[in-house]
Amino acid sequence: MKKRDVVKSNELFNEIIAKGLRINNKYFIICGLKKDFIKNNYGIAVGKKIGNAVVRNKMKRQLRNIITNNYNLFPNYHNYIIICKKEVLNLSYQEMEDEFSNLLKNKGDIYEKQK
Repeated sequence: MKKRDVVKSNELFNEIIAKGLRINNKYFIICGLKKDFIKNNYGIAVGKKIGNAVVRNKMKRQLRNIITNNYNLFPNYHNYIIICKKEVLNLSYQEMEDEFSNLLKNKGDIYEKQK
């Protein structure tokens, strides 16, 4: 994930969470909101309940890498916010990537239906 693909404004971040469609599983919540441009933007939210700054930054680095590896699973024309749940701490990197890609494969078509 490149820096240019990041949701930068706090207002847009909150709007995606409030108005966007959600898909979730035991480990992640993915909020998506349709937009006009073809390029997708991403935001990552890791709460303080997950751990200290070192742990949260590690989760964000791992999620950025997972997003890059699974870029083709995201439908175009959307802004996305990925929220980590506390249970993600029990997963290895490979398990985290598998759970994330399974969530997108199984429920990702919900974004295709959004108008």
